[in-house]
Amino acid sequence: MRLDPFAEADLTCDAMLGGRVMIRQPRVGYRAGTDPVLLAAACDAKPGQTVLELGCGAGPALCCLGARVPGAILSGIELQPAYAELARRNLAENGLQGTVWDGDVADPPTALKQFSFDHVIANPPYFEPSRGLTAQDGGRGIGRSGETPLADWVAMAARRLKPRGHALFIQRAERLPELLAALSGSLGALELLPLIPRPGRPPRLVLVRARKDGRAPFRFHAAEVIHADAPHCDGSDNYSDRFRDIMVNGAGLPFSA
Repeated sequence: MRLDPFAEADLTCDAMLGGRVMIRQPRVGYRAGTDPVLLAAACDAKPGQTVLELGCGAGPALCCLGARVPGAILSGIELQPAYAELARRNLAENGLQGTVWDGDVADPPTALKQFSFDHVIANPPYFEPSRGLTAQDGGRGIGRSGETPLADWVAMAARRLKPRGHALFIQRAERLPELLAALSGSLGALELLPLIPRPGRPPRLVLVRARKDGRAPFRFHAAEVIHADAPHCDGSDNYSDRFRDIMVNGAGLPFSA
């Protein structure tokens, strides 16, 4: 685990949401991709509501959510102090206010336990430690294959939610059974939104939403396609119209009615 702050020369400054958000992140280490943008887009927060992100890293999801929902009250918890400090900096430099705690999802700081939230969002590490690829940089390794079980992430979300509050997770499709099992034990009204990379492909990622004290039946929503068709030779992203609006213009990604 990296304890010292990142040196300025070790950082890049990258545009998200068509430049509406600028994120400083390490050149070598865990770097944000599309996933935190999609997580933020799918969070149905309203101005004045409170949002906690578990494992917020350098804060890209919090910053994207704050840009889309002015007035949302943003918080995060991050295991690695250097990334937590970077998240605070990114929030401030994007004109956003927020609180980021240093701490472990499995053993959060006492100060955080005094609060409850309307929304808890999370992008947990995608790989189990025994299956994930090792990474030379510790930050990237923890971001890809952390030690904390998915069940602990879900338990933390359930404890920190207000009554009727929503938990939202993005995860790899192959870990969906594990995630659903954990959610079913503590939250209700589960909803699944698969994300397909291109037409004709199986889902790579899933968004799963649950509600504290929710009693509605499980809902399996129609899959959303991120890219329009086969990759272009010029290297362009070729997002579908819906996802270009999300990735470039900061539009939301609501679960279908």
